[in-house]
Amino acid sequence: MDAYDHIARLLTEMGDYACIAQADISRDYKDDGSVLTKTDTTINERVGNALAELFPEANVVTEEAIRPFNPLAPLTFILDPIDGTDVYSQGLPGWCISLGILDRNRRCIGGMVYAPRWGLSRGEDMFLRLDPGKELLLNGKVLKPRLKHTALEQIAMASHAPRYISIKRFDGKIRCYGSNILHMISPLIHPHIQGAVSVPCFAWDIAGAHALLESQGMTVQYADGSPFLYTDALLFERKAFEGIVLSGTAEAVSTMATLFG
Repeated sequence: MDAYDHIARLLTEMGDYACIAQADISRDYKDDGSVLTKTDTTINERVGNALAELFPEANVVTEEAIRPFNPLAPLTFILDPIDGTDVYSQGLPGWCISLGILDRNRRCIGGMVYAPRWGLSRGEDMFLRLDPGKELLLNGKVLKPRLKHTALEQIAMASHAPRYISIKRFDGKIRCYGSNILHMISPLIHPHIQGAVSVPCFAWDIAGAHALLESQGMTVQYADGSPFLYTDALLFERKAFEGIVLSGTAEAVSTMATLFG
């Protein structure tokens, strides 16, 4: 068992813990008004500490705690302990634990997304795992493409996305789950959702899905065509990105850029 196996096992344990805790969860609020739960802080601490122990030279950027940041580190892990805290705190299933992995050039090279209540069938959870240099796995098996078509049919996006873009020209269906990571990975899992729109949010709301999509030939970019980069502003200053990020198949991203760019 290597270090990535240990982290994958810990994410599974933390997902199980989150499911049990969800039944009686109470919510609090951060200074910016976003929702916070004890589950967020517990997972943040457990996984953050494990990453620091297993990868002592790496950066660990997490949503709920500030750790030292070395711009020359060989790896940077970006953790969202619960992506979709608001829906999690209300008992809904659209949440996940998300971990992105960047190399020393801040290129996304791996990721893990564990969504214990977002399974493919009753009684089945969903774990997407991409170790650096390896194949993308879905629940321990190499992912087989699930999309029926690459042209844009349906889009996943946040319910507040229409505050940033006009959806009047899109006549397809729009899916809103409450988790930006789950929105982004939709083309990997759901056969008729080819793309996602991400409105301003943070590095931990993007990173876990980024390499998973690119490993399957999909795209993550700004609506103006520029690449999504993990800048000091996102990682060190912990700011939200500006603009609109599009992800999915190349064909879907091209269409969304025309619609929303």
